[in-house]
Amino acid sequence: MKQPSIKTKLLATLGALWMRSLRIRLRVPDDFRPGILGLWHKDLLASTAAFKDKNVHILVSESSDGEFFAQAAKQLHYEVTRGSDTHGATNVRHLLKSLKNNRFVGMALDGPHGPALQVKPGSLWLSKASGQPLWLFCIKYGKHFRLNGWDNFIIPLPLTAIDIEIKYLLPENIQNKETQP
Repeated sequence: MKQPSIKTKLLATLGALWMRSLRIRLRVPDDFRPGILGLWHKDLLASTAAFKDKNVHILVSESSDGEFFAQAAKQLHYEVTRGSDTHGATNVRHLLKSLKNNRFVGMALDGPHGPALQVKPGSLWLSKASGQPLWLFCIKYGKHFRLNGWDNFIIPLPLTAIDIEIKYLLPENIQNKETQP
């Protein structure tokens, strides 16, 4: 596998420091336990900041943007597997082993290319195959800005406060729209 460039490593270090600066207030249900941490692609930075240093196993796109994010996530002590529902879909199976070892895994529910807020099949398959719950990040941001892309990616400003509520996502209740607290 090709080694990341010095530029990618430097940007990833800055990204990891940025995510470490976020002030996360996390609320979890009483029955919260290891399972699939599902997030919308637009919430990638805040979601990653929420579980830094917890040795969560995540699935990251094989794109060049994914390389930057994978390097930043590794600096935040995530185990990273590269792939997605559409490209490298078999790599979703690597997360299954972590789930069976009672670990959290994470992935963007709407994948690396969308459409935004529409659940792709990988997370549902993973929940069913492992018997583990699928959790959804419901996020309220402090100061932030949005990019004009397919997902309206959110970039929280450094040191901003972010409220994250984790909710159990029942597969039969997925309506392919964002669920808010």
